Amino acid sequence: MALMIIAPGTGVTSWIKHLGRLEPGIDIRVWPDTGDVDDIEFALSWQHPPGAFKKYKHLKCIASLGAGVDHLLADPDLPAGVPITRVVEHSMALSMSEYVVLAVLNHCRQFDNYRNDQSQKKWQPRIPLLAADMRVGIMGLGQLGRDAAGKLSALGFAVSGWSKTPKTIEGVDCFAGAEALDDFLSQTRILICMLPLTPQTKGILNRQTFNGLPAGAYVINVARGAHLVEDDLLTALDSEQLSGACLDVFETEPLPADHPFWDHPNIKVTPHISSITFSRAVAPQIIDNYRRSQTGQPLLNVVDPKRGY
Repeated sequence: MALMIIAPGTGVTSWIKHLGRLEPGIDIRVWPDTGDVDDIEFALSWQHPPGAFKKYKHLKCIASLGAGVDHLLADPDLPAGVPITRVVEHSMALSMSEYVVLAVLNHCRQFDNYRNDQSQKKWQPRIPLLAADMRVGIMGLGQLGRDAAGKLSALGFAVSGWSKTPKTIEGVDCFAGAEALDDFLSQTRILICMLPLTPQTKGILNRQTFNGLPAGAYVINVARGAHLVEDDLLTALDSEQLSGACLDVFETEPLPADHPFWDHPNIKVTPHISSITFSRAVAPQIIDNYRRSQTGQPLLNVVDPKRGY
């Protein structure tokens, strides 16, 4: 049984090191130089070329190297019936929460304005936006969303959460389903998208959503670029319905050099770094599932393709 890593453009040396440390002698092959295709029974994947899995007829598991699996489910030639797993790991939640908290505090404490003042050598104290007055609304209450909600609540922010199905989280006002979305948005001063990308959530950050927020609201997207209707964001910023946005994910990545987001004064751009997969931390669960696939045991963190997560 061989394990294949198929992650074009991604460094795999660290993955080979940590997987091999946990499972000495493991046969790891890096796509496209995989040798006999019949040897490949387990695959690690990130942004694989569509159709790349078709020739591997003995796959027992396709494991995403991240928390998201939309890059896999978008492939129309994904082998039917092969279990798909995703990463669920505390270090990824911690990394995401650090980014989200930083983005929220940067907005509330107006650090961008102070940076502009510094460039003009201008001493201009400003009254911060108080946490108690800035209700944060998190769309998506999975592992990452729950962790971020808890950390923001601990800092004194009023936190709401919206999800497809009902959730109960201490210190968080939870809303569920399409019928509750308007009430959720109407209270939200800072909107954070942490939803999985599914056909139902694609384009959910749109004009209707933005208009449902209080005037001057702020938007943070750390989920997927396809959640955002980019022209609607620009329109909402130009009309001052939104005061700004912090974006870590984009429809096209890398973001093209001529994209209007780069130069917009009220948009902060980061290159998809909000939650990083650390190979040393994630390797144990990959090896666990690798062993389970060999012995016929149930796999961990299996994705429901119909739900998209």
